Amino acid sequence: MNTSATEFDAKALLRNIPGKPGVYRMLDEKSCVIYVGKAKNLKKRVSSYFLKNISSPKTRVMVSYIRDIEITVTHTENEALILENNLIKSLKPRYNVLFRDDKSYPFIYLSSEHQFPRLGVHRGAKKKKGRYFGPYPSAGAVRETLHLLQKIFPVRQCEDSFYNNRSRACLQHQIKRCTAPCVGLISEKDYADDVNHAIMFLEGKSNVVIEQLIKRMEQASAELEFEKAAHFRDQISSLQRVQEKQYIDSEEGNLDVIAAALSNGLACVQIFSIRGGRNLGNKTFYPQNAKNTEPGELLGTFIAQYYLGDAQTQGREIPPDIILSHEVENQALIEQVLKEQSQHNVKLQANPRGRRARWSEMAIQNVNQALQIRLNSHATVLQRYEALQNALELEEIPTRLECFDISHTMGEATVASCVVFDEKGPLKADYRRFNIEDITPGDDYAAMKQALFRRYKRLKEGEATLPDILFIDGGKGQVSQAEDVLEELQINDVLLIGITKGEGRNPDLDTLYLSASKRKIILPADSPALHLTQQIRDEAHRFAISGHRNRRARKRKTSVLEEIDGLGPKRRQQLLKQFGGLQEVTRAGIDDIARVPGISKQLAKKIYDTFHMNNEK
Repeated sequence: MNTSATEFDAKALLRNIPGKPGVYRMLDEKSCVIYVGKAKNLKKRVSSYFLKNISSPKTRVMVSYIRDIEITVTHTENEALILENNLIKSLKPRYNVLFRDDKSYPFIYLSSEHQFPRLGVHRGAKKKKGRYFGPYPSAGAVRETLHLLQKIFPVRQCEDSFYNNRSRACLQHQIKRCTAPCVGLISEKDYADDVNHAIMFLEGKSNVVIEQLIKRMEQASAELEFEKAAHFRDQISSLQRVQEKQYIDSEEGNLDVIAAALSNGLACVQIFSIRGGRNLGNKTFYPQNAKNTEPGELLGTFIAQYYLGDAQTQGREIPPDIILSHEVENQALIEQVLKEQSQHNVKLQANPRGRRARWSEMAIQNVNQALQIRLNSHATVLQRYEALQNALELEEIPTRLECFDISHTMGEATVASCVVFDEKGPLKADYRRFNIEDITPGDDYAAMKQALFRRYKRLKEGEATLPDILFIDGGKGQVSQAEDVLEELQINDVLLIGITKGEGRNPDLDTLYLSASKRKIILPADSPALHLTQQIRDEAHRFAISGHRNRRARKRKTSVLEEIDGLGPKRRQQLLKQFGGLQEVTRAGIDDIARVPGISKQLAKKIYDTFHMNNEK
């Protein structure tokens, strides 16, 4: 994502920012971070800075200094909040209001020195005897958790000064929020059971609690007490919310997480620095001359260049653990060299488990996102358009490309997609989908012909601009359908090209079939022109599949959950009950879903991806 020191193309960047939670960093012409912010929806939040009417003078001045924006995608908004806090403290950006130090994180404190322990909010140093649960992203989250605990496990939350001077039960007992140990209305054993249950809840072992609420909700519904059932449903939703784990600060110690990605001739590496169990942010690199390189080889080269040699003079600490997205060759040798330079053992790990797997997943997601933004950057796209002009021997650089693809399941709910690229990259406002009707199920040729006719009949009537090049995902058969349509509509100035997969579906052997000359072209594997055609073909494929799945779900009049392989009726029912409804399922993270009985981590990822795969468009 490169911009000049005097120009920042906000529109080009905003087109490629995802609508997901995360953190954004604004950089000036010296690549210094001047502002860090978080967002539930990165695209909407970052776009708001570039509206015409910004009331805040401070914001207008800050925006005038922006020369680049970096993003980090997180799984939940809570993770974004904690990462934002860490970055602001470490970077101290010019336009941020600085937060307080780590003592500002609120915890839930359970005293252990009392016969009847109490729960409460704690800030600051952990000097008191007892257990601390957290940190929580906000005081509001702590209060909500304590409020819920009062309803489920009525452990006292009053101050000792109030507790020690009671002669009768207080109002909290009357409204069933406390069992009144202050006046002996509960035995020490029964109170200890409530305390143990509260501890299990705070440790994330709350499945038993939620199951009890589910049974109460079902019983209330069967007895036609719908208001009571709705109350239990809301409790289940609230329990799921406060149970979201905060993985940003969950791993102790120091480590780096490095992920690599390659696509269409470009390479990207991102490194996350975890120090003292806190994520201090990530840095992105775009290595040169990385074509035809495997991710593992790329990582091995990167580690050597990043850590060795003058790494110490640049302040680069070599942590004892380095998590990698791919296996590297000569791992033992690299570990030995890093050990000699750092004077401590260093371990490279490519297949982490448990909490560290979460770090690896986040790094992989972010490196893929950064690479996609790079692919769609203005400078890269322009270079590819010029290469396409040379490869096809065109007189001028093409400025508008369109590509069609077909998607269906055994002929059911057929959808055709049309994606549009211009000189700045994907032009998503001009994307179109076509629901195909009145054809023989599974007839891709007829589907392609219908979609093309509907599209170009409108364009012929002047509703939009005709493309310079029309790509068809397919070979001679599909191209012949396009030829018939263009001939019928008397469209003669559009270059028609079919894109077919290479032998063994090897992308390096993809073939272009030129309709006008009836010849085939196999471009070099490192050709930017080939990468452009592959990018637009893959985007058409993605857009067609997502449209087909949505149409199929509507046609069957079923929940989107029914489209997920491995999620049967019982698991769907359990999932909806556990979260209190579909809306809460859509906002849950992978690990939150995986806590539902019967749902594995892989199935949870499928469910999560189902609700988030279409957020890009």
